[in-house]
Amino acid sequence: MTFSVSILGSGAAIPLTHRNPSAQLVDVHGQLFLFDCAEGTQVQLRRQHISIQKIDHIFITHLHGDHYFGLMGMITTLHLLGRENELNIYAYYQLEEIIQKHLQASQTVLRYPLIFHAIDPEKHNMIMDGKYATVSTIPMSHNFPTCGFLVREKEAQPNIRKDFLVGKKLANEDYKKIKDGEDYIDKDGKVYANADITRPPRPPRSYAYCTDTAYDESIVPIVKDVDLLYHEATFMDDRKKDAAEKYHSTASQAAAIAKLAGAKKLVLGHFSARYKDLDGLLAEAKEVFPASVLAEEGITLSL
Repeated sequence: MTFSVSILGSGAAIPLTHRNPSAQLVDVHGQLFLFDCAEGTQVQLRRQHISIQKIDHIFITHLHGDHYFGLMGMITTLHLLGRENELNIYAYYQLEEIIQKHLQASQTVLRYPLIFHAIDPEKHNMIMDGKYATVSTIPMSHNFPTCGFLVREKEAQPNIRKDFLVGKKLANEDYKKIKDGEDYIDKDGKVYANADITRPPRPPRSYAYCTDTAYDESIVPIVKDVDLLYHEATFMDDRKKDAAEKYHSTASQAAAIAKLAGAKKLVLGHFSARYKDLDGLLAEAKEVFPASVLAEEGITLSL
């Protein structure tokens, strides 16, 4: 089953011809989640042949423009396309006021229900409990109310062993009972213990999206052992002072968090516009955490 992260934008502050500001699409078993929605996100989705109509949940880390200025365009486009399904938006409470002012000023009455979920960026809370995954907030250390997000896949049901199924004709009800953990009793009364006829499912996967934060080890327990950690890397180490003053991180600091957390892989992003070549940031991160990659636009990382 799919669990992937598509990079739509990885830049900080301003759009560039070669790099868009923050936006990512997470696909968990076909359910699509959008994390941040900078300007240009719709175009990036089209370039990657992703239908915006399939996105039902949008999560905004904070209200700096490079993380949400594309949202009103997305909301309006969905309206113009005749969307009927509800759209859920999770963000700091002030974003709801901003959205409503835009809609009122343009005299737009949406064709679909827009459901706003106000979140507390200072707390680690589960904010969405879906069919295949949960999403929780991760408090970030920024000079503005900001949170990251943790996506955890729900544990799957056990797999029925193929060798057990040979020569047997199980009814749909039998499959369901076995998946639910029950033993199987055949027509002759023979009992097959559930543990003997099933295999454990693959371990649930997890992804942490941490952007716009100073170096902060307090997030380590929350993102412990994640399969993939996205952590902002706005600067290189020669600008560590700038990073601290602006509540951002360097590539090596992002790598240090990944190492402390025991993450399987680190993806670096939120790059300052001053860096046209990102090799230096990647090199600094790899010195600390070898399993580091760059959040290059257009790539999809499978967990």
